[in-house]
Amino acid sequence: MADKLERAGNLKESTKLIRLTVNGQLYELTTGDDVEPAGAPSYDVYPWDRLVYTLRERLGLTGTKLSCDRGACGACSVLLDGKLALSCLLLTVDCDGKSITTIEGLADPLSGALHPIQEAFVENNGAQCGYCTPGMIVAAKALLDENSSPTVEDVKWALGGNICRCGNYRSISQSVLAAAEKTKTRAERTE
Repeated sequence: MADKLERAGNLKESTKLIRLTVNGQLYELTTGDDVEPAGAPSYDVYPWDRLVYTLRERLGLTGTKLSCDRGACGACSVLLDGKLALSCLLLTVDCDGKSITTIEGLADPLSGALHPIQEAFVENNGAQCGYCTPGMIVAAKALLDENSSPTVEDVKWALGGNICRCGNYRSISQSVLAAAEKTKTRAERTE
């Protein structure tokens, strides 16, 4: 951290420090619009870097997938300040000061226990090839945060922006409904 602050104190005028809280951890990244003479990057993030790139390539969080690259498939879904967002359509610099949750941030950070939605996807065969699964689970999380008792139609609507190329929609819907029940049951046990 001291190294980052010292580096930030020595930054050029065109350089800016942006802060992202990803899965509860604060990241301070430098951004600017030029490159070193040899062509090597001189910043953590460039103004044109999209959030999906920063998550995957800079922070090593590869659970968020890049598929269509146009915001049409949902594979890159994350929660941005608690709301569903497509990280392939967001510039990292526009996320300064925001809180981002990726698929990696859903599991319990201490025990590693899966989130109830993740458990439900495993138990109900909600994944086939698995490529769309992180985006589906994040979209399901956004739905269940707003509606703890969704209908099948609610699930279809909420996950309508996510494409499963394997066509596993029935098991995905069953997984989300099972996750809603699982979440309710756990909430009742803690009361």
